[in-house]
Amino acid sequence: MSYQSANNEISLVTGFVVGGLCQGSLRFTRVHILGNSMATIGRLSTKDAVLFLCDMQEKFRPNIFQFPNIVSNAARLLQASRVLGIPPILTEQYPKGLGPTVPELGAEGLTAHAKTSFTMMIAEVEKQLQELGNPKQAILCGIEAHACIACTTYDLLEKGIEVHIVADAVSSRSQTDRLFALSRLKQSGAFLTTTEAVLLQLVQDAKHPNFKEIQKLMAHPSPDTGLLSFFSLEPRVTTESL
Repeated sequence: MSYQSANNEISLVTGFVVGGLCQGSLRFTRVHILGNSMATIGRLSTKDAVLFLCDMQEKFRPNIFQFPNIVSNAARLLQASRVLGIPPILTEQYPKGLGPTVPELGAEGLTAHAKTSFTMMIAEVEKQLQELGNPKQAILCGIEAHACIACTTYDLLEKGIEVHIVADAVSSRSQTDRLFALSRLKQSGAFLTTTEAVLLQLVQDAKHPNFKEIQKLMAHPSPDTGLLSFFSLEPRVTTESL
């Protein structure tokens, strides 16, 4: 069963709608449900992944909810990417006004792609992805959840790239915006995960040759970034509703 909307066929059997107002107009996208493959369960692979580091800059420091912990978790992911050979991509939103990437991220040596658009998927980033062989999975962290993270997610999903949003490495100025953005992006097909879950999924086995180095990054549990309230947004099934 399907219907026509804005000259796009939306299948109610084989797909669902994603999109947003990131480019100034509501976009409808047909997303095909894949067969029984790795993409349907969201298993991360070091061979297919790229790490997106979104706009963790100085001027955001005093205003972003849980900013120090968000950057700390993103820094651990960046360290892991270097150990495991996962390429990182770094952007900065209008750096002339919002300042450079904060030093504690540890991104020295990375090329920071300056942008004014909310999405990270600017021409320079698209070119870098092509040079990397068009990775199939994106690990996404940074700010803000309801703006640049959201728009980047929509664009990646539309390109058929699997998106893993690291919830404890993503935030907004408002916790309300952050939590509702995560819920909205989950509806669109992104996988929500955590820093430590990503680290463990990428090595899979204590016999992995780099496990000891990754284990050091998990020496201390990730700090609480207020995500437990996210589950109050999730629909609940009760006996009364059955």
